[in-house]
Amino acid sequence: MSTRFRVRSLRPLVFRYPVETPVRTSFGVMHDRPMLLVRAEDGDGVAGWGEAWCNFPTVGAEHRARLVASVLAPLVEGAEFATPADAFRLLTARTEVLAIQSGERGPIAQAIAGVDIALWDLAARKRKQPLWRLLGGASPRVPVYASGLNPDQPEKLAARRHDEGYRAFKLKIGFGPERDLANLKALRATLGRDVDLMVDANQAWSLDAAVEMAPRLEAFGLKWLEEPLRADRPWSEWQTLVRSTNIALAAGENVAGEEQFDAALASRVLRVVQPDMAKWGGFSGCLPVAKKILAAGLRYCPHYLGGGIGLLASAHLLAAAGGDGMLEVDANDNPLRTELYGPLARLREGACALSEEPGLGAIPDPREWPGLRDFLKQHD
Repeated sequence: MSTRFRVRSLRPLVFRYPVETPVRTSFGVMHDRPMLLVRAEDGDGVAGWGEAWCNFPTVGAEHRARLVASVLAPLVEGAEFATPADAFRLLTARTEVLAIQSGERGPIAQAIAGVDIALWDLAARKRKQPLWRLLGGASPRVPVYASGLNPDQPEKLAARRHDEGYRAFKLKIGFGPERDLANLKALRATLGRDVDLMVDANQAWSLDAAVEMAPRLEAFGLKWLEEPLRADRPWSEWQTLVRSTNIALAAGENVAGEEQFDAALASRVLRVVQPDMAKWGGFSGCLPVAKKILAAGLRYCPHYLGGGIGLLASAHLLAAAGGDGMLEVDANDNPLRTELYGPLARLREGACALSEEPGLGAIPDPREWPGLRDFLKQHD
């Protein structure tokens, strides 16, 4: 695919939505919801939008925005590329030493991911094709699940999302066995046995704790157990855990780079693999990885927790890759997601359908959002 374009401008925009109910994980609490967007415009005035992961620490969005503006924009503004993948390779190569020297591998990779998504959106708009089709997808249908259920009465939020059409749900655990098991019992009592239920420990446990807890979770018919161990633990520990439970293990949001994903697949411990395209890779890095996951006979389910642009991009990537995976949709209140995710709001029995509009689809300019200015902090 070649649609040559010259990048005229690359601009980051940061928004924050202060939430009434903080989003809790085993390692931290989000008291507001940040969103870092990247707007890329070419010489013809065609614009594309991307989003970079920025949830933690609390200043993460502003920091990554400055990386986009001060480090990445000077490398691509005025440059011409045959494909967005060429820009991805250039940015990765030109920042490799800087990432080592600064100890900023993650933030730089996340900023590059946001740029990559924006450039692919731009390229698809120039080709007048939806991204899912431009990248080889056969169907716009995307199964979804409601994620991020907090440990405080999760059944209430799950019931509301079930009424909206969700048929799969993921609970955050790692808050102590008694609380975790009580929440699972409440969810099954509320939702019944017909819905898919998953859990995410957010790296909360040691190997011994995971080996002890995993068998206690089996009675709930879970589709997967996500990140029971720290992402930096050796795969040998994951192999030990596999032998202690029949629940499928899931991970991948904290894996970055093709070599690391190759090692994860070679370990043969994960049955569900979850790259986060806003953390590393964008479309250029994650689509080849998704194809490897499917070729290995595993399930590709993109990880995502942010605003609406990154969620739309994750949906297009899943549709392009194919397979039987589900898209992660945060169940918590966040207008930065719902003002932008378009067709993902229209569910029918646990799935949505992407549009035929070019690129990621119709995206309102966030600088012009009516009704949001009162509670959004904008950095332009």
